[in-house]
Amino acid sequence: MTASSTRRPTAATSRTAAVGAIAVAGALLLTGCGDQTKDKDKGSGESQSASKAPLADKLPQQIRDKGVIKVGSDIAYAPVEFKDDAGKTVGIDPDIAAALGKQLGVTFEFQNGTFDTLIGGLAAKRYDIAMSAMTDTKDRQEGVDADTGKKVGAGVDFVDYFTAGVSLYTNKGDDQGIKTWDDLCGKTMAVQRNTFSHDLAKDQAAKCKKDGKGTLKIEDFGTNPEAETRMRSKGADVVSADFPIAAYSVKNAGGGKYFEIVGDQVEAGPYGIAVAKDNTRLRDALKAAVQAIIDNGEYQKIVEKWGVADGAVTEAKINGGS
Repeated sequence: MTASSTRRPTAATSRTAAVGAIAVAGALLLTGCGDQTKDKDKGSGESQSASKAPLADKLPQQIRDKGVIKVGSDIAYAPVEFKDDAGKTVGIDPDIAAALGKQLGVTFEFQNGTFDTLIGGLAAKRYDIAMSAMTDTKDRQEGVDADTGKKVGAGVDFVDYFTAGVSLYTNKGDDQGIKTWDDLCGKTMAVQRNTFSHDLAKDQAAKCKKDGKGTLKIEDFGTNPEAETRMRSKGADVVSADFPIAAYSVKNAGGGKYFEIVGDQVEAGPYGIAVAKDNTRLRDALKAAVQAIIDNGEYQKIVEKWGVADGAVTEAKINGGS
């Protein structure tokens, strides 16, 4: 969807407490990634025997035969997915994928690509699914360009598995007087392109112009770490990203000395696993597997491990975004 220009704060926890909750193992600095679709990583799970997996028979036979689900993902979005010091793909999504693999009897193989190419990669059958902190929206479901309103593709179905809002953050000690999105007028924002944050930024820029309060300049980048680097060099005043990502950066980048969150989360929405419209059997198998790990408690352990339990869901849904 094209997000509403009226900002809706999410359920309140204090920013200080929320940032503290993202204390994950290691003070890892974020590193960028290119469109390196040959970069493959099986994440934190190992292939399970399909004969022992309770939901294996729900998968398409072709995937059961291969024993692998290929996952398109922008692996530069800690703590959702990123490379650890050993070069292994880790994070919320790889852990959830490993748990799903136990239910389905397959390995989820993460392949690195820039975020704005992932849905195209599904259409080209480069990937079986896309799992990359992707917000489930009507526009993405329907294959509609959020800027023009024109149909540009077949769209995708989503299996929703998490909820996150969007946050603003600045260089530490230099908040530019930003408390709300309306304070962005006259500022420069760095943001990862084609993300939900990018959509919100464009909506806010139009609102600033309409209200005559100054221009919000938007600089978009292929990865979130690139946007952060731009802000660190004083080329931008503020970065916008999903709350788990913003909070992780605030906690870990520069040992917690680089950034600070300003204002509250807005526009909470579901993360979804994207599946091609014509792959309904895989979609339904994933939904059953997500519900299974919610019911058996594995899901809760994962979100607690990464300090993001506030975004947990209790029910797997298909196309729950609006």
